[in-house]
Amino acid sequence: MRQIVLDTETTGLETSQGHRIIEIGCVELMNRRLTGRHYHQYINPEREIDAGAQAVHGISNAMLEDKPVFARIADEFLQFVGDAELIIHNAAFDIGFINYELNLLRPGFGSITDRCHVVDTLLMARAKHPGQKNNLDALCKRYGVDNSQRELHGALLDAEILADVYLLMTGGQTALSLGGNQSKEDGTEGQNEIRRLAPDRKPLPVVLANEEELVAHEQKLAAIAKSSGDNCVWLR
Repeated sequence: MRQIVLDTETTGLETSQGHRIIEIGCVELMNRRLTGRHYHQYINPEREIDAGAQAVHGISNAMLEDKPVFARIADEFLQFVGDAELIIHNAAFDIGFINYELNLLRPGFGSITDRCHVVDTLLMARAKHPGQKNNLDALCKRYGVDNSQRELHGALLDAEILADVYLLMTGGQTALSLGGNQSKEDGTEGQNEIRRLAPDRKPLPVVLANEEELVAHEQKLAAIAKSSGDNCVWLR
């Protein structure tokens, strides 16, 4: 299954006030694995950015002066998304802005939800963790996802972080060690951070047992079988 984890940054909070998208960030998952493919674009909104919004994402009007307008990137964006399932935190906000932009460009376009199913991780988190903070920073802390580089919001960085959070939140496992480094929900401290492996890393070496080790292994199995009789299930 193909999924796209998506985030946007905008000039303000309300499309009813004419606010526009200024950044889109997407990362691709295929069968719950990051593929390395992503889409990222800054956009000239053709209007001023609210001071409050700029304080959140740090993007200024000057930074966007030479960037393309939404009309120039719409087809490329839609082609990347295709009919994939969209994973979005507080999806109503991002979907509302995407639909607003598409209908400014193509009146009667409808909603992107007509072609894509949407999973809202905020609603999912509220159902799993009622009464708790469920913003992205809180979920990073809860699931041990490293967000130390998130001093300001950024669409691509937030999409990458959300991908990690989503996989952990839907995978049923927040610790990989047998010692059980649990999340703070269990009352214990844990370091369950996801650490990315370089895609061009060398393959792990395969070390085969030598003849002496194989003989020792067979002798050990024989000893276990003799002492346990028919009670050892995995020897049957």
